[in-house]
Amino acid sequence: MTRTYDLLVVGGGINGAGIARDAAGRGLSVLLVEQRDLASATSSSSTKLIHGGLRYLEHYEFRLVREALQEREVLLSAAPHIIWPLTFVLPHHKGLRPKWMLRAGLFLYDHLARRKRLPGSRSVSLNGTPEGDPLKATFSSGFSYSDCWVDDARLVVLNAQDAQAHGAEIRTRTQCKSLVRHADHWNAQLSQDDGSTHVVRARSVVNAAGPWVTEMVQNAGLGDKAAGLRLVKGSHIIVPRIHDHDHCYIFQNGDGRIAFAIPYQREYTLIGTTDIPYDGDPAKVKISSDEIDYLLELVNGYLAKPVTRDEIVWDYAGVRPLYDDKNANASAVTRDYVFDLDTGDTENAPAILSIYGGKITTYRRLAEHAMQKLGPVLGNTAPDWTASAILPGGDMEDGDFDRFLATAKARLDWVPDALLHRLARCYGTALYKIIGDASEISQLGQEVAPNLYECELLYLIANEWATTTDDVLWRRTKLGLGMQSDQVDAVTHWFATQARLGQAAQ
Repeated sequence: MTRTYDLLVVGGGINGAGIARDAAGRGLSVLLVEQRDLASATSSSSTKLIHGGLRYLEHYEFRLVREALQEREVLLSAAPHIIWPLTFVLPHHKGLRPKWMLRAGLFLYDHLARRKRLPGSRSVSLNGTPEGDPLKATFSSGFSYSDCWVDDARLVVLNAQDAQAHGAEIRTRTQCKSLVRHADHWNAQLSQDDGSTHVVRARSVVNAAGPWVTEMVQNAGLGDKAAGLRLVKGSHIIVPRIHDHDHCYIFQNGDGRIAFAIPYQREYTLIGTTDIPYDGDPAKVKISSDEIDYLLELVNGYLAKPVTRDEIVWDYAGVRPLYDDKNANASAVTRDYVFDLDTGDTENAPAILSIYGGKITTYRRLAEHAMQKLGPVLGNTAPDWTASAILPGGDMEDGDFDRFLATAKARLDWVPDALLHRLARCYGTALYKIIGDASEISQLGQEVAPNLYECELLYLIANEWATTTDDVLWRRTKLGLGMQSDQVDAVTHWFATQARLGQAAQ
């Protein structure tokens, strides 16, 4: 018998996972399908910031910036293990935006939304300070302000976990091949990696397919109604740590853009991003040589010791699926989200809501707004609920990560500090599920790769939909950075062994 869901969500990025969570929490039956892994495209390729978007003020995107600024505090409280405050240093470049303009922009940034935990902006002297040490001597003053860091891929997983905890079904490696509209439901043909197909029914559909959103509109037979989609590539490079302090830099460029240099995984600095129009396959996006040159030239205009190509240890690129507002400048295309709700031509026809654009910072509000639109269509009157809800692993006293970590160290004094800190940052209070009843390091199972024990891998398979080496090393954790090829191969071999054991048990 074909099951009927209230809501089928197509796309396992941050928007899809956030909507699945919100909808399930309102009592709706929800199925989320993702053709690859959760956060395998745009949502794991961001600059990894929860921020208002200071430069969006220049494009008069005041509503978007205000909403994003409001969300910083909400998300800090919801997931203090994967989101934390970050101080940004903005050196004043005498040839670019004048100080009065920067000061005015930061004043707006401070006052567009109420702040509880994040300090406001201030002027800073860079001479003889840790913040000024990595910079050329010509940069003697600037400003500092606050935003937040986020582990983007983990944020997606936590939303999917919470959706499942509220009753949603999450199916990865499952592609929605077609949607057929009937009088009061959609028929969705789903195809899995093993080639098997089956059909489910849904009273409404959310098309959160990101760069593939237009393709899904066409699959639903509504190609002539598709809104405009603008694909913009953003690329990043990672180099060994360029400074000793824990602040982030925001560097202006002569073309009006900015780039960030962000402390990353303790030993590295993340540099990005670019804004390049893109028209290729979103699944095959890669950084170009020109983009690498652009980022190096931009940051080296500020750094006393230049960064070279040889120092790049990793790079990544993602495609932003933006609403096409017809702006000729890819950097100025709106980052705001746009909904396209199609309710059909007949009474009681099933709806499809397609999502264009959006920022990881505002995903929760996007999901809330999506359900405010779909609630009346589905006859659901449940109230908004996610603004005060904690994400999995974030249930630590007063949202105080440092206190939680200190308690964990006292309780698990046999766990090496580096391992415990990483587990706490990745999983929060769920680290106790990973450790289980172990009381010594040997009871964590095989150390499959440095700092990666079998107990964690088994947890990721059972609780986070991980099935491959890349799922673990580049999305659930960032342990792929710094690993040698033989260490990566060891993880791949472990997964292959688990697959054989699973087949033998069937």
